[in-house]
Amino acid sequence: MKKENKKVTNGRLYITATFNNTLINVTDNNGNTICWGTTGTAGFKGSRKSTPFAATTAAEKVIQKAKNYGLKEIEVYIKGPGPGRDAVLRVLRGADLKISLIADVTPIPHNGPRAKKRRRV
Repeated sequence: MKKENKKVTNGRLYITATFNNTLINVTDNNGNTICWGTTGTAGFKGSRKSTPFAATTAAEKVIQKAKNYGLKEIEVYIKGPGPGRDAVLRVLRGADLKISLIADVTPIPHNGPRAKKRRRV
């Protein structure tokens, strides 16, 4: 039985940019993953995974895969402080995709971790 590729015109692109890696996930509007990729799957190892160039290469590969599924319009959700954030957005501008939304969903703590114990002298 041959697996049939489904056609999706609208979708969401999730970018998780950590200090060591950049993960890119393309889903449909229900949240079902269509395709994904990381800087590791793009062929980078070690400290080279954390470079903006590795993020652009990974993004190009994922966007090409997504276009094979018929993707035309995307919403972009960016999470994390890594160096791949801006690099992936630059690649998206050059791709022939209509970007309807760019949102930063980086989690920010409201009160942070527990404070250090007060010093006694």
